[in-house]
Amino acid sequence: MKIEDYKIMLNNLIKTVMAKIEKFEDLEIWKEAVTIGVDVYNLTSKGKLEKDYSSKDQLRRAAISISNNIAEGFEYNNNRSFVNFLKFAKDSTGELRSNLFVLMEAKVVLPDEYAYLHEKLLKCSRNISGFMKYLKDYESRKR
Repeated sequence: MKIEDYKIMLNNLIKTVMAKIEKFEDLEIWKEAVTIGVDVYNLTSKGKLEKDYSSKDQLRRAAISISNNIAEGFEYNNNRSFVNFLKFAKDSTGELRSNLFVLMEAKVVLPDEYAYLHEKLLKCSRNISGFMKYLKDYESRKR
């Protein structure tokens, strides 16, 4: 098979999957973002972060922002608007990674906790980027 054949197969698969998505709760990127939010809530409910209210609040807001922006963008029922909100969600993954790194360097977050969340955030960011690309490509093909 040629690369073009794989691209066509992938596009057909994506169209099949997208046709079944009726609510944001069906989106894998939203589910992934929710697990990050839960992980951050759990992390900030123990150890040094439990009493560091400012850092705790900042981490939680950035984490919840990822899934909230995906949900809000989906509800617009407009791919162009959705892509903008996906960008905000992706931006929040970077903000959260940066905050976690600073807290790891300050010995507030353990290196293994940082590594675990860092990897999940990178994966989430990549998946959001891929979905944004799909939506942009879909819009350009409609014209």
